[in-house]
Amino acid sequence: MNYFKKQIPLEEGDFYLTKEGYRCFTEQYHLKRGYCCKSGCRHCPYGYDKKKHNN
Repeated sequence: MNYFKKQIPLEEGDFYLTKEGYRCFTEQYHLKRGYCCKSGCRHCPYGYDKKKHNN
């Protein structure tokens, strides 16, 4: 059984580096990926709100 998601090649505009040096994925990347990971991403285009959905 394959537990790994398909890797999406990164392109210009898919992410930027925060001032702390972390990679922050953009809405463009999330839409290309095609699903919500429910991690509360800063640029989530799927409307997921971690505070509202925290069980």
